[in-house]
Amino acid sequence: MNHETKPNSIFKVIGASSLGTLIEWYDFYIFGSLATIIGAQLFPADAGASALINTLAIFAAGFIVRPFGALVFGRLGDLIGRKYTFLLTLVLMGGSTFLIGLIPSYSSIGYFAPILVLILRLVQGLALGGEYGGAATYVAEHAPKGKRGFFTSWIQTTATLGLFLSLGIIVLSKNIIGAEAFADWGWRIPFLLSILLVGVSIYIRLKMHESPMFTKLKTEGNISKNPLKESFSKKGNFKMVLLALFGATMGQGVIWYTGQFYAQSFIENTCKIDFNDSRYILLWGIAFATPFFVVFGAWSDKVGRKWIMLTGMLLGIIFYRPIYQMFLDKSDVSKTEVSAIASTAAPVITRVPLHDKGDSLITTSTKISLLSGASYNKVLVDTVYADASKTIGHSAAIYKDKILETSTFWIFVGLVFFQILLVTMVYGPIAAFLVELFPTKIRYTSMSLPYHVGNGVFGGLVPFVATLIASFAGSTPLSGLWYPIGIAALSFIIGAVYLSNKKDENVND
Repeated sequence: MNHETKPNSIFKVIGASSLGTLIEWYDFYIFGSLATIIGAQLFPADAGASALINTLAIFAAGFIVRPFGALVFGRLGDLIGRKYTFLLTLVLMGGSTFLIGLIPSYSSIGYFAPILVLILRLVQGLALGGEYGGAATYVAEHAPKGKRGFFTSWIQTTATLGLFLSLGIIVLSKNIIGAEAFADWGWRIPFLLSILLVGVSIYIRLKMHESPMFTKLKTEGNISKNPLKESFSKKGNFKMVLLALFGATMGQGVIWYTGQFYAQSFIENTCKIDFNDSRYILLWGIAFATPFFVVFGAWSDKVGRKWIMLTGMLLGIIFYRPIYQMFLDKSDVSKTEVSAIASTAAPVITRVPLHDKGDSLITTSTKISLLSGASYNKVLVDTVYADASKTIGHSAAIYKDKILETSTFWIFVGLVFFQILLVTMVYGPIAAFLVELFPTKIRYTSMSLPYHVGNGVFGGLVPFVATLIASFAGSTPLSGLWYPIGIAALSFIIGAVYLSNKKDENVND
């Protein structure tokens, strides 16, 4: 019986699978892209930096439950089929994203706001845990021999394109309704829009057929009775699960989330680049680098998967600190010469009462434009006490909302592009690599777990853990990078020693 798929139908398979997966990633990443604004909505106004850290913790919670989603939906996928399982995950993801857009803010319902968002975020994580393994397995089981890396690499573009779509809709919404309205209520638009995107994807997926390999297994009565037991109780298969996790997906995960999410968070919150500019930098970097997912996926069909992925990890280990040091140096305006200033706007002064003792915070914000075309706001915050005997408290100057001069902007784009290029090296071949490790009847379950523990937990925690480390006393802005560098180094060593570079041409077993 011939289970090869005709060239014209494989592209339909890729298109239908990729669109749904892209929308799930879009739903999942809106939250991280709006962490600063959402933090201000979910927590008290005087929460300060802890609002961002708490919001990143809620963002990270979605990653932590992804392995559980992988087990639940992976088992379903091996029992009832790939098609209906990732239809279910799509509905759960779209529904929970839509509901996040309807949650009242902290000012309306207090701490119920972050609790409700946390619950919906957990549902998102469970759904995504079931989605990716199904989509990658579905495409791989349709792909012809010798081109599995090329065809599954299209699925690998969806995570980055989902991030690209979320950033694009956020910037577009903000530019249309204005910054103030967007921070107040407009941030809900990208969440609510999800219901339309998911509806389109469900319609397309309903027209898809079941994977030919799974159909063959089902026809012959060879479906696994207990995929979880078969995946993890057999020594040989469990060894492959551990090797996939510690030698590949763990390192791949931290490279992915450092190159895209931590880069955005660092540029916006540490370098304090303007909201729109920080997203434009990511958008350009993603646009230039995305084709390389397919390039490295196809190349892995010729030279093997292992060394392409490990080279991406090694380059991240070597270059992360110089890259982020350059971000800091190029955005530092604290030593701007007076001769470089083109104009200084009239200062905007606001006064906010503190508690009921009569103390207050006075914020003075002054926009400064430079001859180079760059600009920034210089912010001074003074604490004035009702008790006149107390000395006025002065904070250090904060330089924020920085607009970069054109040449510096493109240097930032180049640095982000390089990081995403590393992402394409570790991520482009990995679906084919995982599919080839496991047999058809337990493939969905077996490949989903190491992927979501490695990518979701180790990788997804990068923004939270790195930001937390950088907030410790005595740390520097670059201290947080030791987390992804350490994890990538460990994964590189394990992968180099224990992984095989051999491609499995036959996945019909």
